[in-house]
Amino acid sequence: MLRTLPPLAQLRAFAALAETGAMSAAGSLLNVSHAAISQQVRSLEAHLGTRLVVKDGRSVALTPEGERLGQTLANAFGAIAREIDMLTGADADRPLQLTTTPMFASGWLMPRIADFHARHPDTELMVNPSPGLSDPSPGGFDFAIRYGHGDWPGLEAELLVESDFLIMASRRLIGDRDITDPRDLLEFPWLQELGTNEVDDWLRQHGVTEARVKSLTHLPGNLLLDGLRAGQGIAATSRTFVKDDIARGDLRILFTDANSGTGYFIVTPPGVQRPKARDFIRWLRRQARQGSP
Repeated sequence: MLRTLPPLAQLRAFAALAETGAMSAAGSLLNVSHAAISQQVRSLEAHLGTRLVVKDGRSVALTPEGERLGQTLANAFGAIAREIDMLTGADADRPLQLTTTPMFASGWLMPRIADFHARHPDTELMVNPSPGLSDPSPGGFDFAIRYGHGDWPGLEAELLVESDFLIMASRRLIGDRDITDPRDLLEFPWLQELGTNEVDDWLRQHGVTEARVKSLTHLPGNLLLDGLRAGQGIAATSRTFVKDDIARGDLRILFTDANSGTGYFIVTPPGVQRPKARDFIRWLRRQARQGSP
């Protein structure tokens, strides 16, 4: 296998180009000239017999083949870097970094986080509450927590909290009105988490394609839950965050999409996790088994 691989210098140059998106930036990353990067990339294309980049004005863009190779190299070099850091202890003091949605961070993680700090007082934790579907990156995020079916190509996913998908409203907004058709909800304002298209997607899946809701406000997930409880709009959310509100009768379930296997997943890059990440993931599993904090 090793005999058939292109030279390492060519692979490193292309990985740097794929990461930075520019010849000059790739050169700066590897401390070589942009001409050296260009030469190595051309040699790699000749070795593979396929185009990896195309000119895009004064810059370059990756071809579909280049995109695939760039992602593969990022995963491979990232796994090598993590393994070396673990062997040498170079990452021992690096903070544990995870990315998750603002809704999960505020509705599930933060009410429990004091228990983790009590058990692991020496672990510095950095949480990036972002709705974007960014993957864990080598030397950056150790893992992500994301909602879905667990199908993120190139990454490993473990179901943490299974949850169905609910269309919810506060009784302050909708009272006891009988709602039987999704079209009945068009006259009400809606709330939607920033970075998602949940409202349009749900309405389209339920046959509402020619009409729009009365108003739509985009806001972070934690503020969405606050607005939902205050009666400021209808929202799509997970039962995980509102089960106490439902039990008290403050929020009404208007529609439910119960999909088995759907929920919040721990998403990690392939390979061995560093000790801090393994500790945190074990803690997450215990918290999920215990239920409410």
